[in-house]
Amino acid sequence: MKILIVSRPFVFHGGVERATVGFVEALLAHGHEVHLLSPRGQQPLRGVTVHTLALPPVPGPARVLALALAARLAVRRRAWDAVQSHERTLGQDVYRAGEGCHRAYLAAMGPSFHRRAVYHRLLLALERRVFTRTPEIVAISRLGAGEIAALYGVPETRLTVVYNGVDLARFHPDNRARHRACARGEAGVPAGAWTALFAGSGFERKGLATAIEALARLDDRASRLLVLGKGDRRPYERLAAQRGIAERVAWLGPRPDIERWYAAADALVLPTRYEPFGNVHLEALASGLPVVTTTSAGGAEVVGADSGAVVEPRDPAAVASALERLRAGSTARTIAGARAAAEPFTYPRQVAAFERIYRRLPSRARLLP
Repeated sequence: MKILIVSRPFVFHGGVERATVGFVEALLAHGHEVHLLSPRGQQPLRGVTVHTLALPPVPGPARVLALALAARLAVRRRAWDAVQSHERTLGQDVYRAGEGCHRAYLAAMGPSFHRRAVYHRLLLALERRVFTRTPEIVAISRLGAGEIAALYGVPETRLTVVYNGVDLARFHPDNRARHRACARGEAGVPAGAWTALFAGSGFERKGLATAIEALARLDDRASRLLVLGKGDRRPYERLAAQRGIAERVAWLGPRPDIERWYAAADALVLPTRYEPFGNVHLEALASGLPVVTTTSAGGAEVVGADSGAVVEPRDPAAVASALERLRAGSTARTIAGARAAAEPFTYPRQVAAFERIYRRLPSRARLLP
């Protein structure tokens, strides 16, 4: 099939980008002709034809609409067997709701988070149109599918759950032997210190404050927290200082070598307030790293009693209790349980699920208006 994927440029250091690259490579391996439509800045991908989407120089809120309209015009210029968008655009056959629902996101973050009101109104209007008029909607978790159905009335006949895949070779428990000692030394973590890893950009949404509060509650005063990701760390540095644990938090920034930091840690902690399915859940599990996350994360659907814990968001006591249980448990058993939880989530399995969706697409002449 000749497939066009509409996506923002990949920067290759985020979980979303790594997951998209893995999916595209699996499409190629299955014999599909893959084209990528993206704004300026996209790096080349072997075997993929990249089409640059020129956007006018407009203010931030207007860029949302400019992207949607420009993508619609570009899609109409050529014939495709399937057009799949990973962005809120118009004219696609399949919309992969990787960011979930903006409406649900705003509700989860609370009234005080509703800044940039014009931007939010535009995005909500566009989102409503996308969910109403796109023939096939793909959620990346059951949680996300439930939100889409409840908030936008998308019927089951147009709504499918397709979980992300993960690179099971790159993210592997064997990385502990290769990278653990060196990475911990680089971060200033003592060899024997029990260490949790927070990985994700968007510190407020992903619950970094809760992770810091949980670290302060641990009985083990030698335990550490590694923070990997992009964001304004100043309020969180102040919080760590207020709780007397500033010296136990290491700030790594965004990193392309995240597999080294999964190897360096003893648990992933992601007490997120809204997360359709952060791919760090699968990457950590594949690396043999147990995961503590929340009921607000789609990734919680792949975390079991043998591979971590799922707690309520904004509950540092519950997060601390879960981390204490993991610290006291069998390392070998949690590594095995985490790896086993991730192994079903391959890119070929993800592609097979999308192929079933492509086969039931209407012809482009019969797309919803």
